[in-house]
Amino acid sequence: MAITFDKALGVHQHTVGVRARRSEVIASNIANADTPNYKARDIDFNKAFAAAKSKQGGGMHITNERHISGGNSQFAELGFQVPDQPDTGDGNTVDVQKEKAAFMQNGLEYQAGIGFLSSKFSGLRNAIKGGQ
Repeated sequence: MAITFDKALGVHQHTVGVRARRSEVIASNIANADTPNYKARDIDFNKAFAAAKSKQGGGMHITNERHISGGNSQFAELGFQVPDQPDTGDGNTVDVQKEKAAFMQNGLEYQAGIGFLSSKFSGLRNAIKGGQ
């Protein structure tokens, strides 16, 4: 009976990937806090997680070299945030305090996912060694 990494690692491999992408988006928001007309963006975690899980099944396959590829859907779940604050006149929708809090929360969830993956790998290592 063969075991695959998808079965062994469960959903944790996907959550870590989504959290890493979300960190990039939040960092971009913070970096552009003073850019006129910049619109804050965020990743819908549930949509991104579902997309990451569906990719494990293989996704689309090109059967002919003339076919158009499915494209890069890495940020297909990326959308604009609804601003909580009134427009300050420059068209920028970034709330720096909110973004910093989201970045910290996302970082904690990323670390938790890494911890889960680490424990999964430890379990696999023990199973291979025979529990020495």
